[in-house]
Amino acid sequence: MSAKPVRSLNTGTTNRDYGIILTAYEQVDFVADAVKSLLDMNYLNFHIYVVADNCKPSEALIFTDDRVDVLFPENVLASNTASHFYAIEHFRRQHQTILIMDSDNLAHPQLINELNKYFGLGFHAVQGLRSAKNLETTIACLDAARDIYYHFYDGKVIFELGSSATLAGSGMAFDSQLYIRMLKDIDIKGAGFDKVLQARLIAGGERIAFAQDAIVYDQKTSAPKQLVSQRSRWIATWFKYFKFGFGILYQGVAGANLNQLIFGAVLLRPPLFIFLSLAVLLMVISLFTTQLLALVIFFSLIIYVISFLIPVLSKTTDKKIRRALVFIPKFIFYQFVSLAKSVFSSKPNVATRHSLKNNSR
Repeated sequence: MSAKPVRSLNTGTTNRDYGIILTAYEQVDFVADAVKSLLDMNYLNFHIYVVADNCKPSEALIFTDDRVDVLFPENVLASNTASHFYAIEHFRRQHQTILIMDSDNLAHPQLINELNKYFGLGFHAVQGLRSAKNLETTIACLDAARDIYYHFYDGKVIFELGSSATLAGSGMAFDSQLYIRMLKDIDIKGAGFDKVLQARLIAGGERIAFAQDAIVYDQKTSAPKQLVSQRSRWIATWFKYFKFGFGILYQGVAGANLNQLIFGAVLLRPPLFIFLSLAVLLMVISLFTTQLLALVIFFSLIIYVISFLIPVLSKTTDKKIRRALVFIPKFIFYQFVSLAKSVFSSKPNVATRHSLKNNSR
């Protein structure tokens, strides 16, 4: 089975021209800090486009640096891709690369330099690592633990196996023409543009690199209401787009393509709390039918718990995150609340609103 070959480093990509698109919907409290972190990067060749969708002009959106444009769409877009293409239509020049950021993200000073390493290796799509910038509550710590798990297995591990990192919605960069070609003919409402984008990239033969040192500090959900709102949106997105996995898996089998084969299987995997809950349910049922199957499932769950703890309990993990692990059952409970909300609520859920309290790395 084959994966797209990695070419040698092309030093001509180290000064790529970046169009950085930073999207804000209704809330602009974090925008100033996000823009400052981008301007403070150890890199010069970029321009920032802040798309303030359904936002009112305010002092938080006034910048004196001529590398920043603040754009106010005439109509409410309520869509990530619509905001991205609104920015693209207002690009000051034809940027070689597009970097997608959320308004609550903070960029590591070396962010673009690390991304450039993978473009220099021949990749056209690169996902960075999103690290928690706030750990003030138990929920924020458990949200961060979840991210550590996914970055390890759905980023580092599957990329090293020859497949692609899954996209995280921000802290990701693409060749501009590739990004435009992938999404220009589709209207994506609400959340999930990253699911559509990654499926199209992999189906089209691209491989998404994982740049673990290209760090973006991400605001974690810190309260139950925020968590339920965010997770209900994410769960609904999985049910809407997991079908892409079948087509990509078939492509991988038919074409003996390792990248597509692994990635297709990853897309078909349900959210972990659903997957584990179904496994436990099947184990309980098997106790009354096929005890051998129950035993196999039990030991499989033990193996999973160990695999979860391997990245989460690494020496680089914050002690607050480790201490919060005992509250995982509480976190799973809120996941089920989110599932119920995603199934029974007809109210559209566009974005998660974050609190300004304890907003620190």
